[in-house]
Amino acid sequence: MALTAFAINCTLTSSPDESSCERLITETLTELERHGVTCEQVRAVDFNIKPGVTSDEGEDDDWPQLRQKVLDADIFILGSPVWLGHHSSVCQRVLERLNAFLDETDDEGRMVSFGRVAGVVAVGNEDGAHHIIAELFQGLNDVGFTIPANAATYWVGEAMQDVDFKDLEQTPENIQTTTANVALNCVHLAKLLKQNPYPSQVS
Repeated sequence: MALTAFAINCTLTSSPDESSCERLITETLTELERHGVTCEQVRAVDFNIKPGVTSDEGEDDDWPQLRQKVLDADIFILGSPVWLGHHSSVCQRVLERLNAFLDETDDEGRMVSFGRVAGVVAVGNEDGAHHIIAELFQGLNDVGFTIPANAATYWVGEAMQDVDFKDLEQTPENIQTTTANVALNCVHLAKLLKQNPYPSQVS
C-alpha cells in the first residue's frame, strides 16, 4: 500500500541555513521511507503564511498550497524548536491556519483532515519538549488528525549549553530508536485508516 508523508518544519531559520529541527525531521522521514513512504519536508518560514484562521487569507497567501499538501498526504509531521519552553511562533501560526479544518467537511460530514495520521518532532537546548508535544498533539487532534501510540520524537540538550542537535556527530541511539518507532506506528495506523475509514458523521 503506497503512502505519502508531508512535514512542516517550524524552525525560525530560513533556508538554506542549517536547522536542528530539520535534521530530526529528516531522520524521521528517512525512517518512514524505509517503509516505502514517499516524503516531503518544507520550512514554514520560507513561505508567506498569513495570520488568520481560514484556509485562504487572500492575495499572496502561501498557505493554500501547503494546506493541499497536508491533505494530500497520509501522514503529517509537525516539527518545532523549543523556545522559552514553548513551540515556536511559526508553529503556532501553522496551528492557527489548520484551525480552519474545524469548519470544513466532506460529503460524509467528516472533517477534511479525518483519516490522516500526525506525528510530532521537537528539538531544543532547554526543557520543554514534553510540553510542546502535549500541546501539538491536542491541537492536531482537535482539527481532525489521528495520533498513533508514541508518535513523537525529541531531543533536548543540557541546560544553558550551546550544543545544538545539528552539531552532534551522531544521533544518540535512544533517539534513533524512538524516531524509528514513530515511523513504524504512523505507517501502521495510516494503513489501517486507509483500509477502514472513519464512519460517516451524518445522522
